[in-house]
Amino acid sequence: MNRMILATLMLAGVAFAQDPKLADRKENQQDRIANGVKSGALTPHETSKLENKESKINKEVHADRKANGGNLTNNEKKQINQQQNKVSKDIYRDKHNGATQKP
Repeated sequence: MNRMILATLMLAGVAFAQDPKLADRKENQQDRIANGVKSGALTPHETSKLENKESKINKEVHADRKANGGNLTNNEKKQINQQQNKVSKDIYRDKHNGATQKP
């Protein structure tokens, strides 16, 4: 699990390096997921689903940047923001749904 989180963070650093807002948002959401794992508020299944969603967004950003010479269009930024909003809500919901890991 820790390897997946580390790999996602490394990929995020590369994919979001050119846009500080996206990078800050990505780091914040990764911190929220890590805190949920540490506190036991996120189960391994929930964590995996959230990490997969984040990974898909990272891949989309990477592909969009590759197609546009390293930049994102305003529409792409808007779409990424909407996707991040949804993942943010998913993180909140999963952390507060009462399902906890057993020690």
